[in-house]
Amino acid sequence: MTNRSIVDDLKRLGSGAPAPDNVRALYRDAFNDYGLRALWSSRAADEPTIADALAITESLRVEGGVAGRRLAEQIISACRAAL
Repeated sequence: MTNRSIVDDLKRLGSGAPAPDNVRALYRDAFNDYGLRALWSSRAADEPTIADALAITESLRVEGGVAGRRLAEQIISACRAAL
């Protein structure tokens, strides 16, 4: 499980930084696969930043079941690599 403070640090670093293509793809997958179930309180950004992608990971972990947790970890890993 990813430490929440690490995600918060990554959000600060990624604030305003456009998400690279691989992160954008994971972000879109999250909304396509978990939008109503896990991301109902979030709105998908047209041009997501790294911080936008990281912002949905907590909801994915809590509401997305095992597959949602895996996707959240993929998003975090991809964002970490991009920074």
